[in-house]
Amino acid sequence: MTGTTWRDDVARDLIKNVGPRMELFVRGEGAHMWDAEGRRYLDFLAGIAVNSLGHAHPVFVEAVTAQAATLAHVSNYFATPPQLALAARLKRLAGTGETGRVYFANSGAEANEAAFKLARLHGGAERPRILALHGAFHGRTMGTLALTGKPAMRAPFEPMPAGVEHLESTIEALEAAMGDDVAAVFVEPIKGEAGVVDLPVGYLEAARELTTRHGALLIVDEIQTGAGRTGAWFGFQPSGITPDAITVAKGIGGGFPVGALITFGAASDLFYPGTHGSTFGGNPLAAAVAVAVLGEIEASDLPANATLRGAQIRQAVAELGSPLVAGTSGRGLLIGVQLTAPVANDVVAAAQERGLIVNAANESTIRIAPPLNIGDTEIAEFQPLFAESLAAVAALSPEVSA
Repeated sequence: MTGTTWRDDVARDLIKNVGPRMELFVRGEGAHMWDAEGRRYLDFLAGIAVNSLGHAHPVFVEAVTAQAATLAHVSNYFATPPQLALAARLKRLAGTGETGRVYFANSGAEANEAAFKLARLHGGAERPRILALHGAFHGRTMGTLALTGKPAMRAPFEPMPAGVEHLESTIEALEAAMGDDVAAVFVEPIKGEAGVVDLPVGYLEAARELTTRHGALLIVDEIQTGAGRTGAWFGFQPSGITPDAITVAKGIGGGFPVGALITFGAASDLFYPGTHGSTFGGNPLAAAVAVAVLGEIEASDLPANATLRGAQIRQAVAELGSPLVAGTSGRGLLIGVQLTAPVANDVVAAAQERGLIVNAANESTIRIAPPLNIGDTEIAEFQPLFAESLAAVAALSPEVSA
């Protein structure tokens, strides 16, 4: 429309469920994006841990193109080769064994909704309680919002679906809350939206022991930690446990909307015809892209690259010696930079001015989650941009001591 800007169009046409859009991006390639004026940005957020292969990766483009020209959607009255191939690959990567099963959705929230229903099917009337953690984020639908441990998010929509209790992230709190009336425990291996917060050492092992003892399900939300981002295929795997179910989305599709609930053992038999469904879930287009993305992650050993490059980024941040940096958290290429003052949004803005995309997970944490295939060149570009951003904010922040 003549005389309007893209910001005018946003204000006029889009629901105000988020704040003002920060930029208008029109193109991406690798770890970079370009805005409408042609300015290049280094993307160290990757769509919030979504674009595993970066932007416009040939494997992604070829998979979308080939499958779109073949078969895009058939409904779940039927099966397709991409759907079956993706289910088999996810079972293998997650280590479910033959008894594992996969339900396909279109997003992480939908995958967690399916997991919520799995917990209810397991619990029945005898097990009405579901345990989750303070600060956890599992989605914004009504069911997943009930699981999300952020009271401010829940408040406008209460009353929530009943039965969910939120605990402190300690083994002692879990031990005190567990009982034979608990249907399931939901955990994230790393609480990304809480500020890239690691669970206490031994937490997953204790959660597995306690849920097994009391007959409850252990459901692990791998939406942000899965697909190799933490240096393993899934964040639970270094603990050596076997969960009853995991949920995945984000990075498995490399930018294409796809999610899944993956079940292990007896939990695979809880759903029966009519208990859940999705029109688009597991459509051949989404499934084919996810198969190709996961295939490239595996062929290029990008989980190992996440470990290597994550260590390099942490070292690069430490070498800056900024008075704003208190330390780092997370694993692999899911990194939290903990700040000494509540100025994360200022750092994000300063970084964007300099052509670097990062994110404020909360007011004192910067989240870094670049594509899994970044290398020395991108990290060398990142370090001075981040240094300049921190320095600009520190200079204007009286609470920061030099």
